[in-house]
Amino acid sequence: MRIRATVAAVTGALALSALAVPAAQAAGNPVSGVTVSNVVINSGKNIVVGASAQVTVSATYTVTHPASVSAGSFVSGPLLYRGTSITSPSEALIGGDDPGTCTASSSTVLKCTAKIQFRPAATGDHDDLANSQAGAWKVGSVVIDNDDHVKWQSNLGAQKVQRLSKLTVDAAPEPVKKGKTITVTGALTRANWDNHKYQGYTGQPVKLQFRKAGSTTYTTVKTVTTDSAGKLKATTTATADGYFRYSFAGTTTTPAVSAAGDYLDVQ
Repeated sequence: MRIRATVAAVTGALALSALAVPAAQAAGNPVSGVTVSNVVINSGKNIVVGASAQVTVSATYTVTHPASVSAGSFVSGPLLYRGTSITSPSEALIGGDDPGTCTASSSTVLKCTAKIQFRPAATGDHDDLANSQAGAWKVGSVVIDNDDHVKWQSNLGAQKVQRLSKLTVDAAPEPVKKGKTITVTGALTRANWDNHKYQGYTGQPVKLQFRKAGSTTYTTVKTVTTDSAGKLKATTTATADGYFRYSFAGTTTTPAVSAAGDYLDVQ
């Protein structure tokens, strides 16, 4: 199990960090009256992480607090978690290395931004992502005041964290005479967060598509399934100059991807 990004004391105040805090402590003294809402992470788009490089995404959110509570008396930030509750995540808890930055829009409302880091490879005190953690996550938040009171919020949204996919294509032979058979090969791979390499994505349906020279639209020729190494191979008939590509629709754990078209000269 990999758990990172909770809370720690920093120069007399609490800030988000990569250190773990027991859920029992977090639930003990919630920050009264302070509420997080309108959390949007990565502009609402899926978060796609490669095999080794860190990915940092932006988040926006709103904090509402009583007028009697100073905005400078607490810090806050959005979190991602898996499980039924943010105080008992089943696999992981991910938040930013630093608390959010907030600006008052009224005496009781703060508009905030934050950064969240995703690391497929462990660095320093930060644990790494695991392949098993790709897919659906839930959105939550944490608020911590200067007296060590902590308030967690669950079920503030949903987010997908996915393993980056890549797709190649090669149409041959070239040039080829009209009416002759051509072979189109390729490979579908995706990031492996466990070994920090790219590996074949097996047993996946991928569309072979063709775009005639001068056209802007691809049409599907047939659907091919990747083999045990993620490789693709299909045959079709050469009819006109144009571009062949493979196109993958994606899954919950892996984003959609299309190969750049490979031009075929038909004579």
